Amino acid sequence: MISNKVIKKVIDDLKVISKVDLCVANIKGEICATTFKPDNISKNYIIDFFNSMAEMQAIGEYNFFKVTDDISSNYVVITKGTSEDCYMIGKICVSQLKNLIVAYRERLDENSFIQNLLLDNMLLVDIYNRAKKLDIENNVNRVVMIIKTYDDKDSSSLEMIKHIFAENDRDYITAIDEKSIIIIKDIGQDICYKEVEKVANILVDMFNTEIMVKAKVAYGTIVNDLKHISKSYKEAKMSMDVGDIFYNERNIIGYNTLGIGRLIYQLPVNLCKMFMNEIFKENLPDTFDEETITTIHKFFENSLNISETARKLYIHRNTLVYRLEKIEKTTGLDIRIFDDALTFKLALMVVNYMKYVDNK
Repeated sequence: MISNKVIKKVIDDLKVISKVDLCVANIKGEICATTFKPDNISKNYIIDFFNSMAEMQAIGEYNFFKVTDDISSNYVVITKGTSEDCYMIGKICVSQLKNLIVAYRERLDENSFIQNLLLDNMLLVDIYNRAKKLDIENNVNRVVMIIKTYDDKDSSSLEMIKHIFAENDRDYITAIDEKSIIIIKDIGQDICYKEVEKVANILVDMFNTEIMVKAKVAYGTIVNDLKHISKSYKEAKMSMDVGDIFYNERNIIGYNTLGIGRLIYQLPVNLCKMFMNEIFKENLPDTFDEETITTIHKFFENSLNISETARKLYIHRNTLVYRLEKIEKTTGLDIRIFDDALTFKLALMVVNYMKYVDNK
């Protein structure tokens, strides 16, 4: 159904142009919008007219018009006055509302199709048949992008995204939950993830600068068939989860850039617990104090370089060596050695994954 706000805009514009007062009511006889006080128009008048066979009827100083489309009757338009202008403006208003109803229904049908496509709720034959009816092309290079906001998403977020992609009618925007916006992006002929990264950067910057909301963008792989859209969506969802667990500092996460995080994310939790118990026993990394954790992360960030890490931590080199030796005594792993450092890095990622699973 059309919102009352949109109906009010239509009749206000017609009133300004024609100087004719209008009123629009729904099938229950309730007033949706009006430019005058319809005190003399009762619900019964509207309902009786609606249930009659007439398409137009004059009652006193009012003209009643039915707004119908191919499927059903939707509204009643009422004009105040007995002149020919009142009749003409009433017919124009009916035409405007009919076109809006059709447009809204098509948009809702398209949105429903896109959401079912993403959630893999359709048979293959239905995908192609409905896409043809909605004039949605099949063999187009597309990628699914998810925008996650860290504040409650308001309507301005969705409208801003639709405005950005309004020029390309092969881009589709929808929302499935309260904190995420989904874009099925047409990327043209060249299958290039640099272009996807570029779009993702634009989106993050727009959220940060336009509506002052922190946002993260994740995307799946590029697909060339509507039936694979759900696959790209699942990959984008996984990318968002993996990014939250392992790469929280990154605002943009692509499925093709997940690396070892994707491998750990797909491991059974029991296997992760077994790995942690074998390597660390009771001395799990999440039991370390903040100073030790900071030292380990900074050491990894600086590619196991002791001098550079000590400089970044503003401590003496010997102090850093002492801390690393203390970690070795506690865990049995000397993270100055590559193999032990790799094991420790994996363990830190596994700990984050286990926490994520427990919280979820």
